[in-house]
Amino acid sequence: MGTEGGHAHAINTSVPSAARMYDWLLGGELNFEVDREACEKLLTIAPSSRDLAVNNRWFLERVVRFLASECGITQYLDHGSGLPTRPNVHEIAQSVHEEARVAYIDIDPIVIAHGRTSLDVNDRTRFIEASMTDTDLVVEQAAKDGFIDFGKPVAALYVSVIHCLKDAEKPGEMIQRMRARLARGSYMVICQLVSDDERVRDEVTKLMDQGTGGHWGRVRQKRDVRGYFAGLSVLPPYLADVTHWRPDDLHRRPQQTHEWLEFGGVARVN
Repeated sequence: MGTEGGHAHAINTSVPSAARMYDWLLGGELNFEVDREACEKLLTIAPSSRDLAVNNRWFLERVVRFLASECGITQYLDHGSGLPTRPNVHEIAQSVHEEARVAYIDIDPIVIAHGRTSLDVNDRTRFIEASMTDTDLVVEQAAKDGFIDFGKPVAALYVSVIHCLKDAEKPGEMIQRMRARLARGSYMVICQLVSDDERVRDEVTKLMDQGTGGHWGRVRQKRDVRGYFAGLSVLPPYLADVTHWRPDDLHRRPQQTHEWLEFGGVARVN
């Protein structure tokens, strides 16, 4: 579900972390009892949360494979990358283009610790300790030593992470700042948690915000996500539940979620 909010500090195991909760929902082991307890509460509000997490991960895999194989993209910025989950973005992209470069961006302490050992693994991967809202820092660190060439197409990934931002952090403006830094022919992948059910939106937002010590944003509505794509050319199948985005034969049929879903798509920078 993404991992943003606040400033980097020592790993705090007394309150849940969105990154560690997401890890647990995906069947990972990089989580603590406090995270598991928070997930159990989440499941009472939204029983499909596990399926949603898996669907989100499969979408990320499909979209990176598409960008690498069909669009020829060899540079990636993975904002709010979260804890390592195989296949990671660089493993997918480099399986298509050995020279592909991936910069992972996150600010959660446990993600930083594991990211530097498990994601920053060769001279074509880099881990950047930064908030995704700090576009200048992200671009500066990604471009350092010519790692990412912003004069050439880049794929900026914001997959299942924007709901970690509060409205006051102005996620739409963040998207537009990054869009302005990208070369023509770049791509932006944007999706976030939405629900038509006001109760689910309110209860999940309250649970996650209180549980993570205020390091969470909110479940939004589809119209909010549509606004993020202003000025971008959205690719077919346009904006939708991510389970409907170019389904392939590599994954079993995704379970449909009912209380909420991940809504978004892929767009080209012209």
